[in-house]
Amino acid sequence: MFSLFFRLKLKYLIIIASLLFSSHYANAMRATHAWKVYDHAQLQNYVEFDIFLNAYREHLRVANKPIMSIIDYSQPSDSKRFLIIDIEKRALLHRTFVTHGINSGKLYATQFSNTVNSRQTSLGTYRVGEVYYGKYGISLRLDGMSPSNSNARKRAIVLHGASYAEPNVIHAIGMLGRSWGCPAISREITPEIVDLLKEGGSIYAHAQNNRHNK
Repeated sequence: MFSLFFRLKLKYLIIIASLLFSSHYANAMRATHAWKVYDHAQLQNYVEFDIFLNAYREHLRVANKPIMSIIDYSQPSDSKRFLIIDIEKRALLHRTFVTHGINSGKLYATQFSNTVNSRQTSLGTYRVGEVYYGKYGISLRLDGMSPSNSNARKRAIVLHGASYAEPNVIHAIGMLGRSWGCPAISREITPEIVDLLKEGGSIYAHAQNNRHNK
C-alpha cells in the first residue's frame, strides 16, 4: 500500500504535468506554489490537495491579503472543518468547528441554497468584508463571489460567534447547533479569526456529493 503522502505527491505531479503539457504555464506555477503551501502547512490530513488547489486559485482571484480559509462541508459539524491558512508563511493558523444552516442538514450539511430566507448554507467563494458589531457581537460581512453564493449580502450571511457553535454543544447533542445559513464559530476565538480575515481574506466553502437548490 502506498502512503498517503506518496499518493498526494503523485496527484500533485499529475496535475502539474497536465498543466505543462497543455501550455498552461502560469497555472502550473500557481499549482507548484500551492503544493509548497499545502506541504509546509501539513494540510494532508485535513483537506485533499485538489480542494486546496481550487481554494488557492479562488483566493488569488478575490483576495487582497494572504489569509485564506476553507470550510469543508463534506465533513460533519463535530469535525474541525474550518481551516485558516497564511499562504505567505505557509502555515495553518487555525483549525476549528463551524456551523451550517438549519435547513442544510443535521450532523452533515447535504442541501445548499443561495435563496433569501432558505436558511441553508451557500457554497462557493467569499471575499471577507468589513467588521461590524451586531446581535452576536463582533462579526464579519461576506461578499459572495460565486454564482452559488451571490446573494450573501442580501441574505445577511456573515461570520460570527455564537453560543450554539461552542464545542460543549457537541458534547451535549453530538453536533453543533445550526444557524440560518451563516458560518458561526466559537465566541472565544471569534475576535482573532475576525482580525485575521477582515477586509480582504477569503473563505472557500466546499462540499462533495451535495444537493444545491437555487
